[in-house]
Amino acid sequence: MTNVKFEHLFSPLQVGPMRVPNRICETTNTINSSRAPGLIDEHFIAHHGAKAKGGTGWIGSETWLLDVPFPEGAPDEVSLRGGFGSHFAAYRNPAFIEGWTRFVDEIHASGAVVVVQLTHLNALWAPSAVPVVGAQDYTPHVLGESEIGFLLDTYADAAEAAMNSGADGVEIHCAHETVGYSFLSPATNRRTDRWGGGPRERIRFVVEALRRVRARVGDRLALGIRINGQESRDGGYDNLELREMLYYIAETGLLDFVDLDVGHCWGAPSYVPSSYHPHAEYREFGKAARSDLAELERKVAVLFTGRINDPVLAEELLKGGFCDLVGMVRAGIADPEFANKAREGRLGEIRRCIACTRCIDEASEPLTIPYAPTCSINPEIGNELHWAATFRPADRPGHVVVVGGGAAGCEAARVAAMRGHRVTLLEQGRRLGGQLLIAARAPGRDSFEDQVYFEENALERLGVDVRLNTRADLDLVRSMQPQAVVVATGALPRLPDDVPGIDQPQVVQGWDVLLGKAATGKRVAVVSQEDYYQTPCVAEYLAAQGKQVEVFHKSVHLATEVARYSIGMVLKRMESCGVKVHPNRVLKAVSGDTLEFVSSWGGQSYREQGFDSVVLVYGAVQQPELYYRLQEDGSIPKILLAGSAWVPRRLAEATRHGANVGMMV
Repeated sequence: MTNVKFEHLFSPLQVGPMRVPNRICETTNTINSSRAPGLIDEHFIAHHGAKAKGGTGWIGSETWLLDVPFPEGAPDEVSLRGGFGSHFAAYRNPAFIEGWTRFVDEIHASGAVVVVQLTHLNALWAPSAVPVVGAQDYTPHVLGESEIGFLLDTYADAAEAAMNSGADGVEIHCAHETVGYSFLSPATNRRTDRWGGGPRERIRFVVEALRRVRARVGDRLALGIRINGQESRDGGYDNLELREMLYYIAETGLLDFVDLDVGHCWGAPSYVPSSYHPHAEYREFGKAARSDLAELERKVAVLFTGRINDPVLAEELLKGGFCDLVGMVRAGIADPEFANKAREGRLGEIRRCIACTRCIDEASEPLTIPYAPTCSINPEIGNELHWAATFRPADRPGHVVVVGGGAAGCEAARVAAMRGHRVTLLEQGRRLGGQLLIAARAPGRDSFEDQVYFEENALERLGVDVRLNTRADLDLVRSMQPQAVVVATGALPRLPDDVPGIDQPQVVQGWDVLLGKAATGKRVAVVSQEDYYQTPCVAEYLAAQGKQVEVFHKSVHLATEVARYSIGMVLKRMESCGVKVHPNRVLKAVSGDTLEFVSSWGGQSYREQGFDSVVLVYGAVQQPELYYRLQEDGSIPKILLAGSAWVPRRLAEATRHGANVGMMV
């Protein structure tokens, strides 16, 4: 229990005609929770409904993509870089509205409100012939008067459909890659007609959209906008100009709330801030907007969001006058019940988001088919219905031994103990966590240790017998006479077997560098055969120590598997700390201070000299030996392999695999 008093976080707030039961908001996030594209299915309802049941007061769920004025004969387009364009938006489909109405009823049954975001998310149409974001390399179609009118009418049509379905509020999306944003931005709106000009003139599109919505729904819905606190591009608006535009919009009396975030959709800073960003980094923007709008006759609530994963921080923001409502999307993904836990004083039980951004990153660039939402630390996300249907107490509770205290082992032990088993966890290290403890040593990744705290606290509450500094072997495990064993012995760094010279003392492993087990000289070559975060983490760790770091990487650029919301910050940090990156290089030999490389693609040879140390980041190799020894022994009824001991991949895969195994013992 805790003595923290939440005087503001759980107080209700009147936002126009909508009474929000508390200040915790799931701002709209397209995590693609439905398994039926274009419809609202039971998976969608289970995912977002879990947050309402868990105490979140404002549910924004996923955006409504509106129809657009296609030229005759043009096909629909869904593009990761071009956005969404359709002749027929989902809200015009009766089957969609039927599912949405069921969703609204589910949220209302939990006491929360539903706010619908209305979005023209595309870069195919724009006010001027300027690419909407830097990731696009084509020039958008310039909107004419009739097309602008078409777009404006769709906001009113969609708002009416939302009202008829029982929603409590609507939000017009005017941030990031939307048409509303492109009209507000001086970088993308260079028109000389009534839709362009200075800050007062560029708001016309947004104001007209609000007017048409008000004309259709009146004061029966709360009405707001989502807006970016500043642009992160040359020629864009800064926060001062945004405040000016926002005031002009609000003084029309059309707004009930503004949903404010800050950042870029393809670069740095990101509006989905990763662990590299401070918590609530741009909170002052929220306070400034709140101060500006306070003098208006019509009360406008300010919702601020930006890496807020802790209810205590949320309370501080409210108490300090930085906002009226707090956006906490990923906090609710990592732990849908965090609000109720905070209200009940169970702060130590909250599974805090580590801000790896995989949930939103992967939803924007799906890597798996069929796609389901993913959270690196919560195995139930995307599998809510499966867990609801299959989680049950063990038929025959017994003794389960888990070998390995990394992500997979901890989850296997936690779930098995929740099901009633007596669980013993054997870990050879001094602490639980496995590779999480390595990741947490890198600059900007200390939040990964939060998951270690969660597992330590959970296993203690569940009575799991955790034995640290214990190296398990066949005799020890067999002597414990378990009914089941989970082998989660993890992985070790991979060594290339075809590179002469890597056995020299100046050649070390990236994991050992992060753990402080290996020292390097002044000039360091980081040789990379992995495409995710390990290489930039190792490189930045060394650069922070004053080393001169050069990365030789096998792919076209560093961290090719880091997706859109995070890659900008990763590459920016490499530039900021002076790391030099050489793409398309494969190491062939090490000889003293000289490295021989060959091109990944063309066979061209390269020689690099003058390096004091070589750091290898080659991924990892699974360590399943104990699993096979136990199988050969045959004395234990059930033996299961989990996590990186099977295949070294990423945190989410280890977490899910461990939890699934915990359901099977």
